[in-house]
Amino acid sequence: MSVVMPRVMTRGVVFIHSTPTALCPHIAWALEGVLDTRVSLDWTAQPAQPGTVRTEFAWTGEAGTGALLASAMRGWDGLRYEVVEEPSRGADGARWTHTPSLGIHHARISANGDVMINEDRLRAAVAEAGDNMAVLTAELDRCLGTAWDTELEEFRHAGDGAPVKWLHKVG
Repeated sequence: MSVVMPRVMTRGVVFIHSTPTALCPHIAWALEGVLDTRVSLDWTAQPAQPGTVRTEFAWTGEAGTGALLASAMRGWDGLRYEVVEEPSRGADGARWTHTPSLGIHHARISANGDVMINEDRLRAAVAEAGDNMAVLTAELDRCLGTAWDTELEEFRHAGDGAPVKWLHKVG
């Protein structure tokens, strides 16, 4: 007798902060492949970087879908994005941020959106820093994704007030 485990569902948001227009159909296809549903994205000009566009949409799916979405877009030139997955039963929330210059950063997030750093990572940062506070600060900034947040901030503000479209994973 096999036991069927119930699927743990969650939801999240994908923010495409900026991309060249040539990538738009590829992004839609990648997201369709993960969500197993047709995706129609509403692209608008990104004023923070003329010549690029932006979009955002909310999704629902099984826990872990955020990682699949982030991975599906990883490594494309000129693409800035953020994927957020809300906490679900038995799983922390997570955020993946990507910029062309920094690559991808992953962080666990609490219910209120704060980045959480696990104790082993904190111990490693303290051990590496020794008595050097500058090294400790740099390590904590890397854990928190400070450089990614700094680079994306102007792109986030350029999208304030933009509509969000909900997408649902089927199957």
